[in-house]
Formats: sequence, C-alpha cells, structure tokens
Amino acid sequence: MRLRTVLATVTAGLAAATCLTVGPAAAVTRQDHACSPSVSLDRFSDALDKTTYRGSYVGNFSALAADRHGDLAALSDRSSLFTLDRRTLRPTGVVQLADENGAALDSEALVVDRDGTRLVTSETEPSVRRYSRTGRILDRLPVPSSLLVAPAGRATANQTFEGLTLLPDGRTLLASMEYALAGDTAGIVRFQTWQRTGDGRFRLGAQYAYRADDGLGVPEVQATPDGRLLVLERGFTSGVGNTVRLYLADPRQATDTTKVDHLTGQ
Repeated sequence: MRLRTVLATVTAGLAAATCLTVGPAAAVTRQDHACSPSVSLDRFSDALDKTTYRGSYVGNFSALAADRHGDLAALSDRSSLFTLDRRTLRPTGVVQLADENGAALDSEALVVDRDGTRLVTSETEPSVRRYSRTGRILDRLPVPSSLLVAPAGRATANQTFEGLTLLPDGRTLLASMEYALAGDTAGIVRFQTWQRTGDGRFRLGAQYAYRADDGLGVPEVQATPDGRLLVLERGFTSGVGNTVRLYLADPRQATDTTKVDHLTGQ
C-alpha cells in the first residue's frame, strides 16, 4: 500500500526552499519550473544576508526549530547553533557545538525538546546528541551498526541523518536517512526511531522503510500533530536544476524493518 500523498512538486533552476509552505493536502500534477498550486510563499527576509554574529557566519542553515519561548533555533552545518528573534529574525545568541573530543560536527537536523535541550544529528558517524542550551553534551543516543558510515556500517558518508523530528506523543524521536544503505534497493531509505524511557533518555525503537522517488533523497522530515510525517524529497539534475517534492507519509501502521538486513524492493 502506498502510504504517502504528494503535497507539492517543484522543479527549478534555483533552490526551492522558499516555495514549501504547504496548502491543502491534495494530490497535484507536477509542474516544471514552478511551485504547485498547493504551495504558497509565506514570507521572505534577507535580514541575515552576508552577516556575522559574535564572529560566526550566520548562514549555511540545515535546520530550524521553534524554541519554547517562540524564538527560532537555527542550526548551521558548521556547528553553530543560533537563536533568532521570532519577529526580526536577527540573531540574539550563538553557541558552538562539538563532539566528545571537541571536534566540529557536520550538523544537519535539530529538535528542541520539551525541556529546552537540543537534539542534534551529525552526518559524520552518523550520530544524535543531546545538548544543553549552552552547548554542553548531555547524552549520545545509540545508533544501529548498519546505519553507521562504512566501513563501520553500510551507510555512505554525507548520506545519513538529515532529518529529525519528535512525534506528538513527546516520547518517540525519528531520524531519516538521506539515501539507501549499501545492499538496500536504491531509493529505499530507513527511518530510525528512539523511545523515551522513564529517566528521560532514549533507547532504540522501531525502524521503517520509506521509498523515495527515483534519484531523490530525503533531507528533512517533520511530524504533524496527528502523528503523520511531512517528508521532503529533493535532488539535482545537471541542466535541469533542483527537484523538490513534499509528501505526507503515515508511519502509524508501518512494518518494523529493524531485523530486515536488506530492503530489496518490497
């Protein structure tokens, strides 16, 4: 059964991030070089263009998340975590993130947890770490060996945990791989979950298979209030440009593929 609904399709010569505010969830026909009718531009600001804050370049954002007080947490893939004013979008704070050895991260995805701590993925291993608001490491979540970058596992460098979201129950954390593992059919990516335990830590949970469109990867995923997922797919074709598609996916009845070594088209 196909468990996703197309919400928007964009093919353009430039990145289409500004065209991804979703309207009514309805299947739409692909339109080349234009946003679909289900997508509208919410707003745009160049307030951060070519700016620095306390010596850190304000850009290369790989993730945004609403903070508990309404401001935005903005994660740079260069290991800077900014706080942005919700009205002006200008930075009001920045902390530098690092791994346990003090090395910079290839940081990609961000969740602000209910207690204000930050859950951040890095593509390097890959990893998911919990940080305090000041950038101190509080915890590191377990990751299945198969999802690690080769030779430790079957993942390819820079194709790992690109998306991260906390489901509405507040107990289930989900990370999306960007591309398939070696030995899995191309286009089938794995979504890994963790379950919060009584002491607030996370243990490994179910794993799900998601089939992306041909040639596309999954750079972001976001839970909706009813427990479904908005899944962003994108890819680049030379001479054509970027293709961006937004799908609605439902993991609530999905099969746990944790023990399936190789996903081969099922």
